[in-house]
Amino acid sequence: MDFKTASRLGSIISKDYAEDFFKLLVIYQDISASEAASRLNLHISTAQDFLEGLNSQGIVSKKEVIEKKRPYFRYTLKKKAVTITIDLVVLYDKQEYQDRLKWRIREKKNSGAIFKTFSKSDFISTVHFFTGEGRTRIERKVNLTRNQGKFLYYLPFPTEPFLSVANIIKKAEIEESSIPEILDIIEILRNHEIIEKS
Repeated sequence: MDFKTASRLGSIISKDYAEDFFKLLVIYQDISASEAASRLNLHISTAQDFLEGLNSQGIVSKKEVIEKKRPYFRYTLKKKAVTITIDLVVLYDKQEYQDRLKWRIREKKNSGAIFKTFSKSDFISTVHFFTGEGRTRIERKVNLTRNQGKFLYYLPFPTEPFLSVANIIKKAEIEESSIPEILDIIEILRNHEIIEKS
């Protein structure tokens, strides 16, 4: 199950009335939105939206019936168990990140960012920068892992030549297992125009 699908399903079953609604679906062979709404003291549109959400997730099936020449839908439970399984590893595209090791980067001139270090240390502890404009400007502080701090310590200044991400990682003596977190902080700082890419 991909993350977006799991998120939609989680949103549906997190409703206050979800447990009672599922009890109805287990008890009744099939049920209409109006029947469910009246039993659970819900607005019919709320019940309809919930049932349609379950239908879109394949948890219930719906069948159109006609009563007194008026068509409506009846819903039947299709699954006796609902499992949300999310493969979190797919959120990290290793190939895409490997390509970023070739990027040539440096600190951007006049970015306004402040890189803070502990006294006599070889790593940066936090990066401070501002978002917004004028009176709505807000200071943001990003706490760094030790490896991220070591990487940024060796990031070229705006007046220095660009260096590849891989070369900076090598200079900072950062292990390969920490590369994903390095690439993550690069992305954050690029988005806020603190780092520039050649």
